[in-house]
Formats: sequence, C-alpha cells, structure tokens
Amino acid sequence: MTEGVGFGILMSLADSQFWYPEADLLTHSEEPQADKLHQTPLDALHRELGARMVPFAGYDMPVQYPSGIIVEHKHTRAQAGLFDVSHMGQVKLHGADRIAQLESLVPGDIEGLASGGMRYSLFTNDKGGVLDDLMITRCDDHLFLVVNAGCKEADIAHLKKHLGDEVVEVLEDRALVALQGPAAVAVLSRLAPAAADLAFMSAAEMDINGIKCFVSRSGYTGEDGYEISVPSDQAETLARTLLAMEEVEPVGLGARDSLRLEAGLCLYGHDLDPETTPIEAALTWTIGKRRRQPGAFPGADIILDQIENKPARRRVGLVPEGRALAREGVEIVDADGTVVGTVTSGGFGPSFGGSIVMGYVQLASAAVDTELGLVVRGKTIPAKVVKMPFVAKSFAK
Repeated sequence: MTEGVGFGILMSLADSQFWYPEADLLTHSEEPQADKLHQTPLDALHRELGARMVPFAGYDMPVQYPSGIIVEHKHTRAQAGLFDVSHMGQVKLHGADRIAQLESLVPGDIEGLASGGMRYSLFTNDKGGVLDDLMITRCDDHLFLVVNAGCKEADIAHLKKHLGDEVVEVLEDRALVALQGPAAVAVLSRLAPAAADLAFMSAAEMDINGIKCFVSRSGYTGEDGYEISVPSDQAETLARTLLAMEEVEPVGLGARDSLRLEAGLCLYGHDLDPETTPIEAALTWTIGKRRRQPGAFPGADIILDQIENKPARRRVGLVPEGRALAREGVEIVDADGTVVGTVTSGGFGPSFGGSIVMGYVQLASAAVDTELGLVVRGKTIPAKVVKMPFVAKSFAK
C-alpha cells in the first residue's frame, strides 16, 4: 500500500472510534456532555496547537494535531513525539508490607526489583482473567503505579479493598507526559543529563530544567523514550520546553494507537479483558518464575495450568492480503471457512505500510505462517499469521 492510499483510508476513518486508542474510550451512549469532561493540565496548550479534541475515558483529549495521524506517527518513529497521558492513574503504595500486599494481586515479581526498577504486570481475577495492566516501579520507601485511565477508579477501589486506604495514595496533582522516539534521549539529556544513563525499565527522580520530575525509561510505542510524571502546575512549562526542541512534535491518541499496534502491544478493553488470561494473551513472560506457585495471586491455579498444558486460544498477529482493514470484531476463519477466532485490534500501520491485525485464534491455528481468512463485509480476505511485532521495537537496551 502506498503512503497516499494509506493516508486516504486513514482520513476517511478519522471520525470513527477505530482510529482512537480504544482502551478506555467511552461508547457513544456513555460519553459525558462536553461540559462534564475532565481536562488535563495541558488542555489549553492542546487547543493552542490546533488539536482535534475527543471524549476519552471521561477526559477531553487530543486525538490528532493539524499535521495528521500518519505524519505524527512517522515523526515519532524518526525523531520524537510528545504525548499527553495525564488521564492515566498515578498511585503510590506505602507501608512495610506493600510489596507482599501488591504481589497478592498481581503475578509479577515485585520483590525481585531493585530500587528504581520497573515491571509491567497485571491485576488478575479468580478466573485468571485480566482486570487491568499496569506499570509498577519499586522506590526506596514506596511503590509507584501507573494504571489505565478507564480502569483507574476500579483499580484504586480494588487496591483499597485489599490493601487498605492507608496504604493507597492517589496522586491527583500530577500530570504525565511521554516523550517517545529515537531522538528522545538526546532531547531530554540536554535538560537533564542523568536521563541518558537511565536504563530501560527503570526510573528516577530528576530535575528537568529546574522542574522536579519522576522519570521512567519506558513507553507504549515500541520506541526508546520516557514517561515523565510532573507536578500539574508545571506541566505546561515542561511541555513547552520540550516542544521548543527541533526534534519534538506534539502527537495525539490516534498515532499512539497505531504505534502500539505496530509494536504488538496490548490495548486493555480490547486485546485484554476479564475473560482473557495472560497465557492466552501471549504474556506468559509477565508471570515471574518465583510467583508460579498455587494460590500466589488471583487465578494462579488456572494460569499455571495453562502454562503447563497450553490454553485453548492464543493472541496472534495477522497480515491480510491487499489493503482491506479488519476492525475489532471481525471473524477469523480457517481454510474450510470455520470460525477460529476474532480480531481485537486492527488498522493501517503507517511504518509497516499496510493493514495489520491482532486477534485471538484457536491454538491449532496460531502457528506462524498459518493461512487464515478475515471476514470483512461478507468477503473473506486471505491473511497469514506472523510473528509480532509488526515493526521492530527500538527500546533502549
């Protein structure tokens, strides 16, 4: 698919929910009135920059800027994009037993983290399903959590129920921005030299041009970069400072979605949900070896059985023939036309240069190079199972 064709398809879909990062996106019936939407500390800046704003998890958020989703996507892959992710939940856990308490709710090995170390993990339920995915950082005297926007109220209630109100501190006065792309390290280290030495999946407090921030080397794009927790009243100053760098452009939620899809990263509420286990989601690596004990966390016995005996279905990547786009809910069929699965995320990958899909299929159909079909508008489009990511990740090593 040529860039021109891809751009035309993308723009023709620009008004559809599909092109927004769908995790936490409100359905039409659930969207609050505009005057009831929350605003992030960067709202005025988004509007000044000409952003197209959309309701997202109860917030007014930028889906794209005047340059458009494809330009923003490609700029992030080539230079550095700045994303407002202040709608995400930021939480601190306190108390002497905080690590053991959190490990009772997630399968990740938190005890094994060094101070400043980060772990991607999951809240699981008694069926082994995923309640949310989250990032956990071990600090000297607390744990720092970042949870999905649409799940944060439920997550906070879940934490308070099991850990106690006194353990859980919700950070209401902080914004969160992500600086992503191959130029991110050069940009941030000009303002905070310590950023260059920060290892992937680690975090530290540092001053960025005089602003005290909590910085992690992590992200949701498949590129090197940082997520920066900053006091709300200084967020706009920080954002303007970063945007003043020639390598940096503002990027909206539309490109955030296409970037994460190319990287093969799950989107909660679509690729992950309470009925899907980490093993089905091809996230076995999130189950720490020390944690693989019966009853160690909710749903442990079911999850451990799937590790041992394999699940009935698995998340896979698919590349369709031609330029047809397969959206969430599209049926996946085998050579005989039998339904073997369903698409959970799909769209045009600007860097990949074509249509890409993630979905769940029966285990017998999950092997790489398996020929399957996608039923799009009544027509079966040939597709092949491929190894993910669709575009090579460029995380720092």
